[in-house]
Amino acid sequence: MYGYTHDKDSYIKRLRRIEGQVRGLQRMVEQDSYCIDILTQVAAATKALQAVALGLLEEHLGHCVVQAVNDGGDTADEKIKEASDAIARLVRS
Repeated sequence: MYGYTHDKDSYIKRLRRIEGQVRGLQRMVEQDSYCIDILTQVAAATKALQAVALGLLEEHLGHCVVQAVNDGGDTADEKIKEASDAIARLVRS
């Protein structure tokens, strides 16, 4: 079981909302909407995705990494490296 499992429905709901935002962006481009209006919506969708990513990262650290550290061994080192790499990817995006 993953750390986000207890809140899975909430994540799915948020991702569906973001999916709707992205479809709205597509419509805006198809309808030749004003550039700044499109960019504003891109920023909102990006922020929403970042919020999902941070929530999942928090869940991962609080559940998967903590459990691996408690168990010890190579798995703990792997989970810490995995989390560190994920954080680096988020920072670069």
